[in-house]
Amino acid sequence: MAKAVIINGSPTAGSRLNAIMEYAEQTLTAANFEVSRIDVAGLPPEDLIHTKFESEHIVKANGQVAEADAVIVASPVYKASYTGVLKTFLDLIPQKGLAGKIVLPMFIGGSLAHLLAIDYSLKPVLSSIGARHILGGVYAVDAQVARTEAGGFDVAEVLQERLTSAVDELIEETRYRTGRTDG
Repeated sequence: MAKAVIINGSPTAGSRLNAIMEYAEQTLTAANFEVSRIDVAGLPPEDLIHTKFESEHIVKANGQVAEADAVIVASPVYKASYTGVLKTFLDLIPQKGLAGKIVLPMFIGGSLAHLLAIDYSLKPVLSSIGARHILGGVYAVDAQVARTEAGGFDVAEVLQERLTSAVDELIEETRYRTGRTDG
């Protein structure tokens, strides 16, 4: 069974980004992937800020990345880039920690003004830690993810289509590169 990890770079528990990550997780699970998640904001701040590579929490999170065949890196866009909390975690991934992984970036922002944030801010960092198979990614706009009265989210159909296409590509590439057909 193929493994995927979702790295959640949002500092906010109720972020609209959750809807996007949940959609991806459901799609991967339906394709028989084993999916885990790293909520970076839930890691001890002192471990992140003081780059404590030996911290049990960082070692565990890096273990999830090491075991994964596919990695989704998700973040809201702040100041034309991904979040600082995500950057602190990416700095703790070993130098070649993403080598051999299929990586799918997923961002959400307030407007289309930062559409290229994935290409200009995230992809160079991912490449520096060994990623060579980075898919195009999905950039969503806040307006495409509405909050419901029940506390959930409603994802616009156009975004669902783009997410399905991107996650299906992740599944296909992972199966091709790992030779696994069971997930």
